This record gives sequence, C-alpha cells and structure tokens, in this order.
Amino acid sequence: MRVIVAKHAGICYGVERALNLAGEAAAAGGEVRTLGPLIHNPQAVQALREQGVEVAAGVDEVSGGTLVIRSHGVDPAVIALAEERGLTVVDATCPFVSTAQRHAADLAQQGYSVVIVGEAEHPEVEGILAHAGGHALIVQRAADLPAKVPSRRIGVVVQTTQSPSRLEEVVAALLPRVTELRVFNTICSATAQRQKAADELAREVDVMVVVGGYNSGNTTRLAEICQAVNDRVHHVETAAELDLAWFEGASVVGVTGGASTPAEQIRSVIAAIEALGSNDE
Repeated sequence: MRVIVAKHAGICYGVERALNLAGEAAAAGGEVRTLGPLIHNPQAVQALREQGVEVAAGVDEVSGGTLVIRSHGVDPAVIALAEERGLTVVDATCPFVSTAQRHAADLAQQGYSVVIVGEAEHPEVEGILAHAGGHALIVQRAADLPAKVPSRRIGVVVQTTQSPSRLEEVVAALLPRVTELRVFNTICSATAQRQKAADELAREVDVMVVVGGYNSGNTTRLAEICQAVNDRVHHVETAAELDLAWFEGASVVGVTGGASTPAEQIRSVIAAIEALGSNDE
C-alpha cells in the first residue's frame, strides 16, 4: 500500500506553542500544573505528566508554583483568581483564540447581541462566552437559532476550529432577520487549510485515516469532512488501534492529523500502515 499524507496535517502553531511553554515551565523546576488538559490529546498530556506537569481541574487544586492556562483559553476571572492566590500564571492560550475572545468582548461592549458559532460545552467556547460577559447565544448550525433572535443588532464570532461552511450557514440564516450584522471570521487559517487538504485527499484515496484525540473537536471534524466524501474513514489515536481488515483491497491510503496531534504520533501511524501493507503482500 502507498501512504499519502495530507498537505496540511497535524500540530498547529497554537498547540505547539502551548506544549513548549509547559515544557519550559517544567524545565524551570517547581510544581507545575495545567488548568485542565493542556490540549485535547491524551498521549501528549501523558507525555507532559512524565515531565512532571500534572493536570488540575480547578485553581483551588493548586496550592503553589506555576499554573499553565491551556491553549483553549479561560474566563479572565480564572486568571485573576490564580494571581490572587500567588500562583505564577503562564498563559498558553492560542493567539487565534485570544482574537476570538477580544472580538466577543468588543461586540458585547458595543451593545451587540453576541452569537458564537461553536460547541456549547467546549472549553474554548466557554472562554469566549466569558469574554462576552457571559451573555451570548451559542449555536452549531442554523437550525440551532431560536425562532426569535436576541436583537436586531447581532455580532458573530466563531470557535477557531469550526468549518467555514458552518459559519456561512449561520450567517446566511441571520442576514434576513436583523438590521445590523457584524461577523468576525475567527476560524484559524491553519484549521481551514487542514480541512481543505483532508477533503481533497479523502476524495483520491481508497482508505483515509485521521489521527488524533477522540476528545479533540477539530480532529473529529476532520473525520466528518472525510466521511462525507469517502466511505472508508477511520479515526484513531494511536497506531495500536489499526486493523488490517480496514485496508483490504486498498492500494492508496491517506493520512491526516488534527491540530493537537504531534508529528511523531502521525509518523507512528504511517509506519504501522506501511508495515501492515508489507505483511499483506
């Protein structure tokens, strides 16, 4: 079997930056905790634990040392509380997420009703909501919009890992229902590139393998995009999950990885697929 990797795949700048910041904090010594999993990749989080970086569910669980704010961002009140407790705060919020937070705050301050296109329980969206003052309508699709929108002046921001098509769908549904609509496309450019490359590759190969955490929203979306154009798509976290039966009769296999998937994780899956192909010959 021949393996082709998507032109844009794997770890993004924001995630790599967060991992580097956490690693630097660990190397500096002392107690280091991340507020929730630093990124949505269980294997990467475990690797951090092996460096001495543990996960804390809340600020109250950290008695001292350094607290690393994860790439998804948080409510600004959380950072203020950590500083009040005397913790050293390392803010590893992805710069693209920070931009979405800033636009949400500005829209709310200017009197717009804020609409966030994203997943309601995702930590990034929760952080954006907090920056909007805790008052915003969160939708994933146009169908989620209520019969009556909050006001005639709407401001829209979007979770950085959402697909452009979802944003376009919501905006199109809002346009005829408001008198003023401000839209900030806060989708990370790397996300859009990764999704486009995955879609293109999935159309050309026999089997598509998507590598990344099952708790990663952007990786799940990659799998959904691929499944829309290819019936043989498999989402895995590690090479150990690969099944020879998936590749029966396949000549070309495509591989991509989510924004929180380290390069070595993708390489190990590629090597395992190639080994399966060799064993099948």
